[in-house]
Amino acid sequence: MAGIGARARAAARTLALAPAAVKEAGLRAAAQAIRDRAPAILAANGEDLAAARAAGMSTALQDRLVLNEARLEAIARAVEEIAALPDPVGQVTESWERPNGLRLERVRTPLGVIGVIYESRPNVTADAGSLCLKAGNAVILRGGSDSFHSSRAIHEALVEGLTSAGLPADAIQLVPTRDRAAVGEMLAGLGGKLDVIVPRGGKSLVARVQAEARVPVFAHLEGLVHVYVDKAADLEKSLAIVKNAKLRRTSVCGAAETLLVDRADASRLLAPLVTMLLDEGCAVRGDEAARAVDPRVTEASDEDWRTEYLDAVISVKLVDGVEEAIDHIETYGSHHTDAILTEDAATAERFLGEVDSAIVVHNASTQFADGGEFGFGGEIGIATGRMHARGPVGAEQLTSFKYRVRGSGQIRP
Repeated sequence: MAGIGARARAAARTLALAPAAVKEAGLRAAAQAIRDRAPAILAANGEDLAAARAAGMSTALQDRLVLNEARLEAIARAVEEIAALPDPVGQVTESWERPNGLRLERVRTPLGVIGVIYESRPNVTADAGSLCLKAGNAVILRGGSDSFHSSRAIHEALVEGLTSAGLPADAIQLVPTRDRAAVGEMLAGLGGKLDVIVPRGGKSLVARVQAEARVPVFAHLEGLVHVYVDKAADLEKSLAIVKNAKLRRTSVCGAAETLLVDRADASRLLAPLVTMLLDEGCAVRGDEAARAVDPRVTEASDEDWRTEYLDAVISVKLVDGVEEAIDHIETYGSHHTDAILTEDAATAERFLGEVDSAIVVHNASTQFADGGEFGFGGEIGIATGRMHARGPVGAEQLTSFKYRVRGSGQIRP
């Protein structure tokens, strides 16, 4: 780790002044390099997958790790989408003039050097590197041992692209070791060189980062995502949304983990929803009413309401209307993403207004909890705190601001 922070700091100073066109050119070249290096990246991913299988990694976690031609093309497209975004650096967000003639403006500036600690997902290498670069930040990436070879191969493509545009190679650095001591050094701030830490991974990793970091953290501990089906919900719409929210990809943080159904119309809603989930291969753990629907439903414990399964498992419970649904979410949720399915506009607005989550959804799948789906080109993570950034952290959220004051000789009396 010797020197990695100093090199990042020097690169950050260069990036802070880099023209928007140069950053865009570097990212477009990086996307092309990912395509050009596809055989090498997929071969590296094959090494990681072979090691994961040998270690007994679950199928759900392997899904986070696996790359194929389609996923690699999606990664390249995401880099291009980030390249095409408006450059946030230098944007004037507000301006005004004081009675004494001073003219003030608030302008976006880079954060500086960002450290990203992540686990199995190799796409984070491209997403995080590209977003940080777009926002004028240098980034130090510490990928997990599971994705070590994949991340190195993708990182090489990124560096090829940015250096071809004249940007410093140290703008995107990848910690070149699997030694866990490197994580501790990053959490300590690399001698004052890191400005922000972003963890992407499981609960234990995020908890460690939040507990030990000596620099600010953008993070969410877990995605305890709820879908509440109100008495005024459209059944066919609800069936499609719940299926997608739970089963499109069970390993993502926006996957639904708890289904709440309004007791007032349970006779119409509960059985079709539970049966659909079971028939689609999803295990259901439910309260007494849910268990009465089908003998395949097992009993839910209090721990189930607190569990992020990240697998084809969901907990199901009847609630007495939107008020109890909100109370349940407040009691057990993680302030990540929660949804209401209803055709009653007033009930929807109450839910959207009262649920204190980073993302609140009406009549759509929770799997839209993704920076790319928000039009951010990608995300470096989902922040569930209340300071600075909340929800998908894209390029704009990776900036701070400063005030520029212009005068004509004013002095303060």
